[in-house]
Amino acid sequence: MKDIRVLLVDDHPVVRAGLRAMLADFPGVDVVAEAADGAAALTELTRLNTLGEPVQLVLMDLQMGSGMDGVTATGKIRAGEGGSPPPPVLILTTYDTDADILAAVEAGASGYMLKDAPPEQIRQAVLAAASGETALAPEVAARLMGRIRNPSPALSGREVELLELLATGMSNRALAKQLFISEATVKTHLVHIYAKLGVDNRTAAIAAATRRRIIRGQ
Repeated sequence: MKDIRVLLVDDHPVVRAGLRAMLADFPGVDVVAEAADGAAALTELTRLNTLGEPVQLVLMDLQMGSGMDGVTATGKIRAGEGGSPPPPVLILTTYDTDADILAAVEAGASGYMLKDAPPEQIRQAVLAAASGETALAPEVAARLMGRIRNPSPALSGREVELLELLATGMSNRALAKQLFISEATVKTHLVHIYAKLGVDNRTAAIAAATRRRIIRGQ
C-alpha cells in the first residue's frame, strides 16, 4: 500500500514543523509539501499535479493571517481549481464554533479536527479522510448529536452571518449595506435571532451565540 501523500497548510512555520514531526510518526503518511495559506496551497497542488505527483489529502488550517483562509481554499480545491480529481480536505484548527464547522463542511471539507486532539485521533482522522470517509473531532460529533437529541430552533446561515457581523459592532445600517439587504430586513432577522436564542437585545444575542459556540468570541 502506497503512503498517503499529504499537503500541510498552516500560516505558522513552527506549527507546520510540529505537525510534520507528528505526521512523520504515522506509518503510511508522507508530508510531501507545505503551504502558508490557501493561495499557496492551490499553487502547490497545481505544481504537484503537473509533475504527476498528486496528493491524497490536504490538511488545512482555517485562519491564516491576511492570506486566503481555509474555507475559501477548501471550496476552490473541491471545485477542482488545484487539479482533478480534487483531494479530500481535512480541517485541523483551534476553532470549534458552529459557524466555522458549518462553513467548512459546506465548502466540502471531509473532516474537522482540533489541534489539541491526541495524535492517535488525528492519525485516525487522516486515514479516514484520505479513504473518503468523514472524520469529526469527538467534541464536534458530540455537539452535533446533542443537537439532534435536544433540538432547538436552528439559526439559518444568513442569521449566523448577521450575528458574526453584529459581534464586530456594526449598526443596522452598516449590516444592511454589508449584506445588500434593507434595514427593515435586518430588523426582521434580528427579531428571529432574538427569539431563537431567547434574548431581547444585541448584546445578549452576541453573548448567547458566543457561549453556545455559534460564533467566535471577539
